Amino acid sequence: MAVSASLRALLERAIDYAGMFPPCALALEPALRNQASYVRSVEAWMLNGFVLPVGQFDQITQFLSEFDPRHPLRIAALGPKTASVDAFLEALANAATAIRSFSRDGNDLVSISHLEMVLPDDIDSASLKKAEAITGELPVFWEAPPEKAEQTIVFIARHKPNDASAKFGYKLRTGGVTADAFPSSVQIAHALVAAALHQLPIKFTAGLHHPVRQFRDEVKTKMHGFINVLGAAVLAAEHQWNAGQTVAILDEEDPRSFSFTDDFFAWRDWKIATERLQERRKFVRSFGSCSFDEPRDDLRALKLL
Repeated sequence: MAVSASLRALLERAIDYAGMFPPCALALEPALRNQASYVRSVEAWMLNGFVLPVGQFDQITQFLSEFDPRHPLRIAALGPKTASVDAFLEALANAATAIRSFSRDGNDLVSISHLEMVLPDDIDSASLKKAEAITGELPVFWEAPPEKAEQTIVFIARHKPNDASAKFGYKLRTGGVTADAFPSSVQIAHALVAAALHQLPIKFTAGLHHPVRQFRDEVKTKMHGFINVLGAAVLAAEHQWNAGQTVAILDEEDPRSFSFTDDFFAWRDWKIATERLQERRKFVRSFGSCSFDEPRDDLRALKLL
């Protein structure tokens, strides 16, 4: 069946393949071979970057023959987690240097879309200004715990560069391999509303393997759905919802409550036109998933693919 224009708009380049991370936890070679297969698949339009720690850049050169100019390797670079501002700035400088060197030495087979890195607890305004100087034009998504999402989004938005050269955003962790790794719908809602209010790009990682919210025995809790989260983000921004309104769509467990046509995406009676959805997606970027197969299999089961 043909993919509706609104579904394509919601999921275009929405999945960062993180096959090297739990629960899949593949080695580099099989994960890259998967990526090479995925970029040639019918659903390659949903695929964004291959999540790769900066420290492993040197190891991928031997596998670049798996890609070609029509099917390049797009990398979402992952910086190390640090415990203090000093260690953070040093690690960030090293990561930026590695990314620039890799980009300089690269060819039309590989590109780096952005950097993701966890902010240390003691981050302050002066340190973020130093981070801006270090990263320059490189888009960066800064991660902080869900319970600090709102204050972190406000903090990043207050200090994001006035010009368009550096592109700061916020990265929200939406799950993991244990029940306690999943933030509440209320926490996610507050993050989505804050990001929309401050026009700050937001992306997500972990736990979004399935389209619609559901209980999963492997984690003994309800996993958030990627249609719920992405749909909530664009609808909350479009209709200026508060957190209370946003929670309702995040908690939705009936796939029939979501509808996709060429003209609009809707949840219950709330709609967003496809062209407006495309505009909102400029600030709602992508989500990391250790599987590219599970999301597609579930979408087929729902007869959306």
